[in-house]
Amino acid sequence: MRAESPGPQHEWLDADAGPVVRPYTLTGGRVRPPAGLDLVAFVLTARAVDAATHSRLHPEHRRLVELARRPVPVAELAAELDLAVVVVRVLVGDLLARGLVSVHAPAGTAFLPDDNILKAVVNGLRAL
Repeated sequence: MRAESPGPQHEWLDADAGPVVRPYTLTGGRVRPPAGLDLVAFVLTARAVDAATHSRLHPEHRRLVELARRPVPVAELAAELDLAVVVVRVLVGDLLARGLVSVHAPAGTAFLPDDNILKAVVNGLRAL
């Protein structure tokens, strides 16, 4: 006999779905990633992670460390983990704070104009 799970039941959940974890649970309720960590930033494991440190990491952090053994953009990490980008950015921020990963902005984005300049150009073109 299978025990019923507590709480409301939904028709879109079944025994094969497994446990459902809300994204903010993975980040401890945090929703603000560190500054400068955008979608196209590359994440790279900074150093070899010893077994003791690796075993203390949450499963999502462990998976991020494994995926970032080669430079990989934040957006790709989110797709690979099937998590919201904001959640992945917060988790990468955790790893960055612990010195387990490094983050590198692509060279091309440093020379892009800011949004205000682009908006001014569009408004100027519309005025023509």
